Amino acid sequence: MVESIARVRHIRVTPQKARRVVNMIRGKQALEALAILKFAPQGASEPVYKLVASAMANARVKADAQNNYLNDEDLYISSVYVDEGATLKRFQPRAQGRAFQILKRTSHITVVLATPEEVESAATSKKASK
Repeated sequence: MVESIARVRHIRVTPQKARRVVNMIRGKQALEALAILKFAPQGASEPVYKLVASAMANARVKADAQNNYLNDEDLYISSVYVDEGATLKRFQPRAQGRAFQILKRTSHITVVLATPEEVESAATSKKASK
């Protein structure tokens, strides 16, 4: 019925650390994912929490536009992924006039929420294409 997408770009979290957080919530119910992220000790859990909450709000707005009733318990995380963003290059002075390069990495995080009907239809279409 409803599928919503939320993205955050150029966030100052390394993709490797963001993927650790994202892997914890992949395939879970949206409300359960919020509970997991709220108490996760990783620094990347806060922006991912806000992103999942934003995707839930997007789903509510989309359902209202289509005159559909949407219960938050019906939303599942159908896909979530982290892409690498631009890398900021900085230099730190070292001994004897040398310079040490510091790479400050950024991430692009995408969350896609869907209702169970959408998840099932996507799974059956993948099986039919094989």
